[in-house]
Amino acid sequence: MTNDKNAISGVSLEKSPDKPKVGDNIAIDVKFSITGALREAFNEKSWEKAYKNHDNSFKLRYGVKLHTSGLRKKEIGKPLDTYKKVALFWTRNPKLTQQMGERKIWVQISKNFEPFIPKNQVDAQQLLLDFDEKIQFNASELGVGKHKIGAEVYVSWFKHDYIEPFDETVHSKEIEIEVTK
Repeated sequence: MTNDKNAISGVSLEKSPDKPKVGDNIAIDVKFSITGALREAFNEKSWEKAYKNHDNSFKLRYGVKLHTSGLRKKEIGKPLDTYKKVALFWTRNPKLTQQMGERKIWVQISKNFEPFIPKNQVDAQQLLLDFDEKIQFNASELGVGKHKIGAEVYVSWFKHDYIEPFDETVHSKEIEIEVTK
């Protein structure tokens, strides 16, 4: 188990379209990553050890809320509150395990009940720890004019064989959206 710090990093917002009209839908992509101890500890060696200790599932809960800035912050769009789940399993598939002679444990990562089996350890880390979430709302929620939009991102998980518990909330830099008639 590693003692390095975990962090939510690289929180960014990307908007489309540039100047929406009042009736248009606005889509904001919220991108962020988990860096630190979990990224380093989420590897084949840890999966093998955790599987032997019957710690064969991992649940990472996360969420995103968009809000306007100013004195009266207003939540916009539907907040996202979901999770990614990891299941460790035993396999004989030589395409999945790097060193077939000694390691036979691999991962399945599910997001919104859709399972993925990554091809290698780096893909598994990216699938679990890199996020790109799209939140849509109608421009009428903002009204005509210039608005600053920010995001609140949170991530949490419980203690496991290879990682300590984590619970953190961070805020993004704000972006400006101009809604026209």
